[in-house]
Amino acid sequence: MPITKSAKKALRQSQKRRIINIKKKSKIKNLQKQVRSLALQKKTEEAKKLLPQLYKALDKAAKTELTKKNTAARKNQESQN
Repeated sequence: MPITKSAKKALRQSQKRRIINIKKKSKIKNLQKQVRSLALQKKTEEAKKLLPQLYKALDKAAKTELTKKNTAARKNQESQN
C-alpha cells in the first residue's frame, strides 16, 4: 500500500484510468463482434452503420495509447474486409 500522499493519489488515478480503459476496450470488442455477426448474416447496411462507430473508437484508443497505432490500423483493415 502507498504511504506518501503523492503515491496515494497516483493509486487513485490509476484505478480510475483502469476502469475507463476497460470500458473502452470492451466497447471496441463489442462493436467488432456486432459488425462481424451482421456481416455474416448478410446485413451489410446495418454493419455499414456501425463501422464509423468502430473506427472512431479504434482511432481514439490509438490516440490515447490504449492500443498501439499499428494494432488499431490492423483492426480497421480487418473490419473493412
